[in-house]
Amino acid sequence: MSSLTVFYIGLFYFATIVLVGGVAFRIYEYWKTPAPLVIPTTPAPTTRIGVSFRMFREVTLFESLFKSNKWTWIFGYVFHVSLALVLVRHVRYFVDPLCEPLVFIQPFGRYASFFMVLGLAGLWARRFLVDRVRYISTPSDHLMLALLIAIGLSGMEMSFVSHTDIVDLKGFVRGMMTFNFQPLPNDTSLLVHLFLVALLMIIFPISKLLHVPGVFFSPTRNMVDNPRDKRHIAPWAAALERKNG
Repeated sequence: MSSLTVFYIGLFYFATIVLVGGVAFRIYEYWKTPAPLVIPTTPAPTTRIGVSFRMFREVTLFESLFKSNKWTWIFGYVFHVSLALVLVRHVRYFVDPLCEPLVFIQPFGRYASFFMVLGLAGLWARRFLVDRVRYISTPSDHLMLALLIAIGLSGMEMSFVSHTDIVDLKGFVRGMMTFNFQPLPNDTSLLVHLFLVALLMIIFPISKLLHVPGVFFSPTRNMVDNPRDKRHIAPWAAALERKNG
């Protein structure tokens, strides 16, 4: 087994540990963060079922972004839907044999990469062309978008220009899963793509991409708007009240 294969095996094990551990820790932090006030963005549901439907619309349709800015919603929605198709297509590297739904989605996931990069390009252009967005944009915002676009372009290069040996790549990926290590194809575009993906996995827990799990912990979205019907009291305040009462 070559030193290059050993390096990428170690890199992806490390990236996976950082990704899973980091996201789990962040979710734990979100879960433990107190929400002392009822602050749902109105008009908000007055029942828990209504909040569930609102959260479903937020996650699947980006409802608040649609109401806020149509152009940002278009580019953001195109990117996220295309990314979902691309990720589902990549499941083929982890399972064998492929089920019928995965076989069916392969061509859609392949061409979705174009729309994914297009959506990212639109979101990046917004950070240059819109004054108020340019003002609040930080170097990390630009670097994250550049990283995502580089991942998309390197993947497209493998798919449409210099075709990578998919069988050997699948053997490498499944070998890491089963600890039956297989050599990694020595393809420059593949090596670049995998390195960028591993870098994204490592950066993810400390980046703004944490809005993926964070949206479920947003008090402006997950709270019931019932302050007139039910007193809201934070756990720490309840404990203090019991102590003093």
